[in-house]
Amino acid sequence: MRIAKATLIEPGRNRTYGIFAVAVSMFCFAYSVNFGQASILLYYALWLPLVAVDYKRVLGKYSNYLWIFAFATVAFLSTFWSQAPAVSMRAAIQYLTCIICGLITARVVDLSTLCKGVVMGAAVVLTYSILFGYYQFDPLDGTYSFVGAFASKNQLGFYASLGTLFAVALVLVLGERFIWLGISGVVGLLSAYALFASQSATSVLTTVVLVALVVGLRGMLYLAPGHRKFLIVGGGVAVVMLAVAGVYLGAVDAVLGIFGKDSTLTGRTYLWQQGIEAAGLHPVFGVGYQAYWVQGFSEPERLWEEFFIGSRSGFHFHNTYIETGVELGLVGIALLAFTLLRTVGGLLKHFITDRRNDECYVLFCVTVLLIIRSFVEIDVLTPYNVGTFLLYVCAGKLALQRSPVAARWQPIEPAVSMGSSIK
Repeated sequence: MRIAKATLIEPGRNRTYGIFAVAVSMFCFAYSVNFGQASILLYYALWLPLVAVDYKRVLGKYSNYLWIFAFATVAFLSTFWSQAPAVSMRAAIQYLTCIICGLITARVVDLSTLCKGVVMGAAVVLTYSILFGYYQFDPLDGTYSFVGAFASKNQLGFYASLGTLFAVALVLVLGERFIWLGISGVVGLLSAYALFASQSATSVLTTVVLVALVVGLRGMLYLAPGHRKFLIVGGGVAVVMLAVAGVYLGAVDAVLGIFGKDSTLTGRTYLWQQGIEAAGLHPVFGVGYQAYWVQGFSEPERLWEEFFIGSRSGFHFHNTYIETGVELGLVGIALLAFTLLRTVGGLLKHFITDRRNDECYVLFCVTVLLIIRSFVEIDVLTPYNVGTFLLYVCAGKLALQRSPVAARWQPIEPAVSMGSSIK
């Protein structure tokens, strides 16, 4: 059987495969705990074999991506000083392979395909959670919350946020109509229901902010680059001033009260304090990548008991930078922050200076979502997480923006030759 290369690896012409691969990847990320190694192997099977089709086109020139691998490199090197070397080695390899898959996605999937794949993936993930989900009792605040088929309502809320963001992007930014307009509407309703049912304050607030950001940036497309810069700077200053005023005037407590939360964020402030103290014991390089939450170690065992985590797994400090400080120290925090800031800053720069750049428009909003959530979750710090996947897709897309020659695709022959046919 002869399969055209373009149907697999050329952006725009591989739409069917790309939508399928992105959607299935999201399902694999969401329920890897439920389905185990099979879902992870399926994720790898979607992206890594594309290298065999045409490795030059699929991998590109990795010298353009060196900054993207900086954090993963330190995570891998932490094996040499880790208090759990085997754990760190395995996790670092998994994280590195997830970065590679993200960069492959960035090269072979265009913006339209990515948005449609995420929307379809969110539809499947949320539908599965609604059909087979359950309510979970939180002993810290004494309430029940709908967590779907996840172990946390915040993860259900995260997929609802992504479904909303990409559905809005399909309609408002890419101007999709007819069938995709209908699909986006359905996913928007599913996402709204999931947000309401989960009562995740983090996800509801970030979704509202992101939708407002997408709509606000839409108006800037009618302005010249110089005017866009002025509005971005002015808007940023205004947001900071409003945030500071909200803290001092009690607006934060009022908003949290709507969701039944208090200023301790259901024990998170205490957990953050414990994480900062743990990071202070090994401030420069940390205890090793994913080498803190290991069964048998006294401190994590104590925190698992205090927070009623009977499984003694799947727990963290609910802050990306504190978690990174504990595992990889100040070096890890600096490199991860650099990756995030360079990605969001580069995408924003292209949005401002380019006359019309829908790709940077949408991916900037995605990165903002990841950065906002980084203060209360660790979406970009672990392998097999949709947040990690999307971060490195955004970073890879930025690298292609910064290197036009690398981003230019030559026409692909209609079919694979007999010497390299796909059986």
